[in-house]
Amino acid sequence: MSEASKVEAKRGVLFALSAYTIWGFAPIYFVWVAFAQSMEIVAHRVFWAFPFLALIIWSRKEFALVRSIDRSRLLGLFCSSLCLSINWFTFVYAVQMEKISEASLGYFMNPLVSVFLGWLVLRETLGRLQWFAVALAVLAILVELSLGKSFPIVSVILAVSFGLYGLIRKSLAVPSIVGLFVETSFVWPIAAVFLFLSGSIGGDRDVTEIWMLAIGGLVTIVPLLCFASAALRLRLVTLGFIQYMAPTISLLVAIFIYEESVEGTRWMTFGLIWFAIAIFSVDGLSQFRQKQGEAGSEKA
Repeated sequence: MSEASKVEAKRGVLFALSAYTIWGFAPIYFVWVAFAQSMEIVAHRVFWAFPFLALIIWSRKEFALVRSIDRSRLLGLFCSSLCLSINWFTFVYAVQMEKISEASLGYFMNPLVSVFLGWLVLRETLGRLQWFAVALAVLAILVELSLGKSFPIVSVILAVSFGLYGLIRKSLAVPSIVGLFVETSFVWPIAAVFLFLSGSIGGDRDVTEIWMLAIGGLVTIVPLLCFASAALRLRLVTLGFIQYMAPTISLLVAIFIYEESVEGTRWMTFGLIWFAIAIFSVDGLSQFRQKQGEAGSEKA
């Protein structure tokens, strides 16, 4: 690896750490704006993210890319915008209902759900250890169902909605910022109408509360920008390892800051998920090293 590549890789790691750290501590922001209901918070998130994204695209002179998107990809982005909206609403709802640990579980499950969807829809192949990891994740849910007091609906919705979102975006091959701008444009009119009719803007909310809710746009955009920058510079296996920072931080926030209790059965579920993650990560790293070795031998 050249010196320039090493510098870019280091920058990529910093971008990735920034993205997942922000996502990990994001529950603190949503508790901070808990004076508003979940729907209002998500509407503000969309409402303010749209002009931020428009400004970024204008500064990068990428509006031509937006206009070049054909109908089939627009339909795909509409579907992905629905998945993203469901994910955002469910996450905010979970935080407000003091279910941060359940939300964290959903994001631990998400990579394994994505792997399964890749096999099911994109016909991507899975090794034996990867299948074992997916089976452990399924077992974790079965344990939650059999021993827990209720079905972890929040975890499942978060994992499946973001898994579907990633699947759709991968199949469309649209640049991340451009795609997010189009997705936001689909739901922005709905968010704007809701905020004005409910009195959240131009009504009951004072300027301080509106600015607090407007920060949600930055909470949405900044980590996504960092993630996009990291993805350009890092291998997927590296991103995979760093990815689990966010739900880990969120779980620690739930336990140590908000003193949210985690039942014994939930710890069993987390344990199985963490074990599955370890197996999947080790197997992915092993495959990567094997490919590197094969590439090195071919050069020789």
